[in-house]
Amino acid sequence: MNLLDTLISKKIKTREIPKWGTYLRRQWENEFANHLSDEEKKSIHLYDEDGVCGYLWHIFSYEKKESLKNKSAELAFDRELKEFCYVFYQSTNDALIVENASSLRAIDLINEEDIYITNKTFDWTFVITHETGWCGPYFSIKSY
Repeated sequence: MNLLDTLISKKIKTREIPKWGTYLRRQWENEFANHLSDEEKKSIHLYDEDGVCGYLWHIFSYEKKESLKNKSAELAFDRELKEFCYVFYQSTNDALIVENASSLRAIDLINEEDIYITNKTFDWTFVITHETGWCGPYFSIKSY
């Protein structure tokens, strides 16, 4: 079952927003990585460069921003009120708006990789990486 099917089966109001991925990744970076200089961002491979695939979640794996990790991150996400969220991916421009998603749990995202979930105002984020178990998942609050 893919994520959209999971959300629909849980009766979570979902709207696809194609081509929003670039905008949401840029906004996420502005909110969660704005304390890093361009040189620091380059040093942790935040962007694709010279054959190295960059990931926004490197701010957590390189410990440049505080976050909860692994089971603690999943529990924090499960407890978070999710009235309105953006869901987007590292490497595609597909994105979703989900509303009244308090029933969305980390376990529902078990088959996802390099996915970012954040509320409307980017106050918190939950990230599942393609290296889950070694790197992530992560949960962070903007004010950390």
